[in-house]
Amino acid sequence: MADVRIPTDLWDDDTQAVITSWAYDDGTVVKEGDMIVEIMVEKSQFEIAAPASGTLHIRESEDAVLDRGAVIATIE
Repeated sequence: MADVRIPTDLWDDDTQAVITSWAYDDGTVVKEGDMIVEIMVEKSQFEIAAPASGTLHIRESEDAVLDRGAVIATIE
């Protein structure tokens, strides 16, 4: 199992990010490296890739405001 987290090294000032969109639905099989979610930080959009291949289990919804390092999904 691999955790999908809000990165901790993308920005300096703000401590939070917002999930703007999921590229896949919960339960979808994804491949390592697939872009699975977009987040907004300091008025900049970032894409997060799947850290592993497997079934995506989304834990946080779009528009959720989260701290750096927060687990937003898992891949089994």
